[in-house]
Order: sequence, then C-alpha cells, then structure tokens
Amino acid sequence: MKHGWLSRQLGMEPEDQWKKEIVAGSISYFAVVYIVMVNAKILSDAGMPLQAAMVGTLLTSIAGCLLMAFGGKSPIVVVPGMGINAFFTYTLVHSMKLTWQEALAVVAVTGALFAVVAFTSLYKMISEAIPKNLQHGITVGIGLFLTFIGLQKSSIVIAHQTTFVAIGHFNDPNVITACVTLVLAVILFIRNVQGGLLISILIGTGLAYVLGAVHPGEAVSAMEALRQYGGLFGELSLMKLADVAFWIAVFLLLLIVVFENIGLITAQTNMIGRPERFKGSLRALSVSTVLAGILGSSPPVAAAETTAGIAAGGRTGLTPLVTAVLFGATFFFIPLLGYIPDSAIAPILIIIGGLMVQGVRDMDFSDFTEAFPAFLIMVMIPFTYSIVDGMAFGFIAYLLAKLAAGKGKEVPVVMYGISILFLANFVLHGIL
Repeated sequence: MKHGWLSRQLGMEPEDQWKKEIVAGSISYFAVVYIVMVNAKILSDAGMPLQAAMVGTLLTSIAGCLLMAFGGKSPIVVVPGMGINAFFTYTLVHSMKLTWQEALAVVAVTGALFAVVAFTSLYKMISEAIPKNLQHGITVGIGLFLTFIGLQKSSIVIAHQTTFVAIGHFNDPNVITACVTLVLAVILFIRNVQGGLLISILIGTGLAYVLGAVHPGEAVSAMEALRQYGGLFGELSLMKLADVAFWIAVFLLLLIVVFENIGLITAQTNMIGRPERFKGSLRALSVSTVLAGILGSSPPVAAAETTAGIAAGGRTGLTPLVTAVLFGATFFFIPLLGYIPDSAIAPILIIIGGLMVQGVRDMDFSDFTEAFPAFLIMVMIPFTYSIVDGMAFGFIAYLLAKLAAGKGKEVPVVMYGISILFLANFVLHGIL
C-alpha cells in the first residue's frame, strides 16, 4: 500500500479504503463539534474565560483524537464529556468550593490514577465491584441534572420564592429562542440528520439576534483568544493536595470516568468487531485525561457520537485523525463561536440529558435493595444540585439496605470503602 507505514500505525489493513475512513472522520466531526461551544459555556460557569475555554476544549479534543488514532487504533472520537463537565463546574467548583485551577488539578491527578487503572487489571476490579444498578443510576441522575441545567439556562424554568422553581415567561425572547431551537433539534435528531445539533445551535443563534434576545458584543480575535488561553494553560493548582476533600473529589471523578469510558469503549469496539482494541483505547483515554488537566478542560470521554462515524464505515485510527485535523481548523472560527448565546446551547443540554436518562431501561427494579439506592442517586443528583451528594445518598443507602436484608456478605469490600468515604465526607462537611 502506498501509505504502508501510516496504515500500520493507525491499525489499517491493506484492504481498508482511505476514502471511507476520511468520510467517517468528517461525519464524526460534524456530529460532535457542538461540544466546543457547549463545554466552553459550562466551563465558563466555573470562572474560566469563555474564549480560553474554547481553546482548551479544542486542544483537549485534538490531543485525545491523536492519542486514540495512534494508541487505540480505533475509530473513536475523543472530546470533553457531557455530564463530567457538569461535575467539574457545578460539583467541584460550586459545591465543593474548589477554584477552577484546583479542579484542573483534580482532573490531572484523576487522569494519572486512571492510567494506573487502564494499564493494569484494576479497571475490571472497580467495574465489577460497583453494582450495575448504581452505575446506571449515576448516568440517569447526571442526565436529569443536565436537563435541569438546560431548563434553567434557557429560562424555561425559573426560580420561585414559594415553590423553588416555576415555568418561565413565554413572551421572553430567550424562552422563545430556546423552545424553537429545542423543537428543531429534536426533529433533526429524530430524522438522523448529520450535524443536526450543530445546525440547531446555529439557527437558534440567528433567531436569538433577530428576536433581540442577545445583542452583538465586542469581537474577540483568534489571537486574543490564544492570549487569554495563556492564562489557562498549565494553571492547575495543587494547593489542596493535602486536603481530604481533594482526594474525595479525585476518587469520585475517577469512578465516573472509569464507568463511563469502559461502557462506551466496550460498545464501540464491539461495534467494529475488534474488541481486542479495548485496552489500547482505554489507555489512550487515560493519558488524554491527564492532558486535559494541563490543557485546561474537564475530562474527555469516548464520544457517543462516534457511532455516526462507525456507521459511515470508520474502522481504524484514521477516523479520529481526520477529526483531529478538522478540530484544528476550528481555531479560525473561535471568534464566531463566542457569539452563541445560552438560549441556543441550553436545548442541546436538554436533549443530551434525555439520551442519558434512557439508561433507566437497563436497571433491575425487582430487588428493592438494588432499586431504591439507584433511585436515590437518580433523584438526589438534580435535587441537591450535586453529583457527589447524589452518589453519596445512593451508595450509603445501598450498604444500609443490604445490611438490613441480612445480605452484608454480598457487598464487595470496595463498596464498604466507598460508602464509608461518602459518609466521612458528610461528617466532615457537617463539622466544617
């Protein structure tokens, strides 16, 4: 083959068609590029400059895709994960009172531990120790949380003094924009339109300016965005390294990252009929997580939108390599991305939340000692506005339910340790 060396590096067989892989990489890009705007908006809620957060998101995506291309040799696209970015901003920064610099340190340390897990057999031990119901409960709970955030950002749901929340005002241009964008996004998603979420965001942005929901601000050049990024790159702070709360945050983020990526990578490598590439792909993700903390982003995941590229024929590392090149070209559009308002982004959070909630169908509700703790996780994550607190309620309830049923011996030792850590966190917060 003409490109024999590169083919071997990307895991391509001689009969593989380059055109098919290039098309798959392009489709994957358009399916997932919306994450640049959405992730940056969520990271800006943590205090990061918006334009700099866009650069950090792009660099993290490029690094992750390149590592997956040459390390995982799989058609898996790597981008900062939805749900995990909510954990970064609304739990680590808002609830646990870390600065975004300290939260980035949590990401980097988590990535280092993730690498230890990925390069050994520990990932099997952790995955098998946590009950499936609780794993699905976490996914569903984060989905409900993202939906709630989307409803708030769109002003479809607003604060109320008596009932805490209430329906918004439908004469508000922001609400009109969000509702129209949501309807359009749902229609395009149902009809499997490639890049449908991106199209919805762009149309929603135009509508927002037409209705006067937002007004053009001062333009920020690509060079200015890179200058802002200079205050984000490598700014992780290890000042809280000796604090118990820091390590609790690391442990919880590690659980989320490991659970989500094991599930995603298993499904995606099975889809291409090459499960033997699971280990390499997981290892590539772990290294990407370390880099995310340095580059200035929440942890990356194996994007669910990867399935679009696989459906188009992507089978090797050339697919994410093409996607990485296209992400690089996106730098030129950063000034335009800054004009996208919350009312155009929020509907995408609602849709992603709806997709994550589908995990409830994989749960077993026949055993109350399994079902009720998972139920607590699902409802307490959005109701407490904290992924950590929601998980804590569920894990502690699981241990208590099993002990009450005389099934304490069925609970893995790892679960006892996690539950005790969660309980200790509650006690520490109560004292402090």
